[in-house]
Amino acid sequence: MIDQRTPLLEVKDLEVTFRTQRGEVRALNGVNFTIEHGETVAIVGESGSGKSTTAAAIINLLPGTGKISAGQVLFEGRDLAQASRTDLEDVRGKEIGFVPQDPMSNLNPVWSVGFQVEETIRANGVATSAREVKKKAVEVLKQAGLDDADKRMRQFPHQFSGGMRQRVLIGIGLSGDPKLLIADEPTSALDVTVQRRILDHLDTLTGDAGTAVLFITHDLGLAAERAEKLIVMYKGDIVEAGPSIEVLQNPLHPYTQRLIAAAPSLASRRIQASDKKLGELSHADQSLGDSVDLISAAEERAEHLASTPRESVIEIRDLTKVFKIRTGGFRSVDFTAVDKVSLEIPKGTTTALVGESGSGKSTVAKLLLGLEKATSGSISVKGRDITTLSGRELFGLRRTMQPVFQDPYGTLDPLVNIGNTIAEPLKIHKVGDRDSRRARVTELLEQVALPTALADRYPNELSGGQRQRVAVARALALKPEIIVLDEAVSALDVLVQAQILQLLAELQSELGLTYLFITHDLAVVRVIADNVAVMQKGRIVEQASTDEVFQSPQQQYTRDLLEAIPGAGIKLGV
Repeated sequence: MIDQRTPLLEVKDLEVTFRTQRGEVRALNGVNFTIEHGETVAIVGESGSGKSTTAAAIINLLPGTGKISAGQVLFEGRDLAQASRTDLEDVRGKEIGFVPQDPMSNLNPVWSVGFQVEETIRANGVATSAREVKKKAVEVLKQAGLDDADKRMRQFPHQFSGGMRQRVLIGIGLSGDPKLLIADEPTSALDVTVQRRILDHLDTLTGDAGTAVLFITHDLGLAAERAEKLIVMYKGDIVEAGPSIEVLQNPLHPYTQRLIAAAPSLASRRIQASDKKLGELSHADQSLGDSVDLISAAEERAEHLASTPRESVIEIRDLTKVFKIRTGGFRSVDFTAVDKVSLEIPKGTTTALVGESGSGKSTVAKLLLGLEKATSGSISVKGRDITTLSGRELFGLRRTMQPVFQDPYGTLDPLVNIGNTIAEPLKIHKVGDRDSRRARVTELLEQVALPTALADRYPNELSGGQRQRVAVARALALKPEIIVLDEAVSALDVLVQAQILQLLAELQSELGLTYLFITHDLAVVRVIADNVAVMQKGRIVEQASTDEVFQSPQQQYTRDLLEAIPGAGIKLGV
């Protein structure tokens, strides 16, 4: 019998080091914190601060180059830092559940979703007979917010949206009814309505089953609303900790103050690119401190756009995409992912496409990029219908239209270093020579606030947020006219997010870029978009200027999205 007075988890003087080509690098510098039975704790901080390393170290799932070099991880009095592999396998899943950040790389692409959930249930001894295992698998997927869970069991990961894949991982993490759930950015890929459903379910677990939750997150609204205790990390150290509301409303450490200042909210204004701020942007440290000043003058931009008619660089008419889903044997059913969508994007503006996961947003992006073939309808880019282009013509078009996808790890080759990854579009399109490409890579790394030394490192050596910044840098390499951003900042902490959004505003102002910005984060929409289109079940149900949608939403569905934003009613201090 475990004494409830003993903390469920006690981390003492934890140090973690990684081997690199330049020697050992310390990632954690003597971290100390506790989690009580049934308590919810959130760790926040910028990408690379040590949040995910802390989570991985607790259950000793560090990559091969990492190791716990000092300290203890006491789980109900047992030191997991010194535990054998067999003992750790008994703890993982059954007593400590884990929801990783990156859904695609943590699901096997050759196995159905149902098989992978059932495999976890068997391994954790939750159920034994085939019938019980299947019933439990459907149950945990429903609890994780997956509609039609029994039908979805037959599908494969690539047939799911990013948010749906994340829900599968959440279901797997909860399947063993653990005492502690470590959730590394568990809702970063989820729309706000499903996010609320998931977080409400986790709250129920905490209350009813005494399950403790450790959130790793960059979402300060989520931390404020859901966690009792907040831990702020910076460069491998805990710089501030305490009750969540108290820390967020009265931050003491300068770093915490900068985090809160950078967080977008529904009260934010459209980001503007100004000469002063463009000069500051190249200096990462300075821009982090000034990020709160980047949001201003939304009305002026709206008035300017309204008074200056602009040609539509993208025109979508009655776009429809029907997928065939196999139901067993030679049978299949039709699934309409995009249903008669019409949309215009004026040159030099940003249109945000929002809606729940599975609403068809990402499918629209794939159709626009020529990665999927439309069932019917037309897509005109700069006056040309791209649904009729040949392969060679599409190749030429892609030099002017680049994507940034939601899943940073799945779009980066693990065998290619960061420098060559960013330079790849330049090589494919035969732009410049070796020296000029190297110089361009250095410039791009600085633009997205990454050290130039990362050019020699590989994707598995970077955090999720750092990998997403690499994806943004690669998309910018060719200086395209149109960028399709599919959840491009969902993996980024608020400081870097503010910098990337400002960078996008700068490039748009300087080069006349046009953005299709797909996101579930409506606070981000508020600061980046000129126009908003709301999708539900494959259809656009509302579209208007950003101010109109946020100040006077016409549809109940849009109002539900706005009301579900975490922490929307909590006032943060600066």
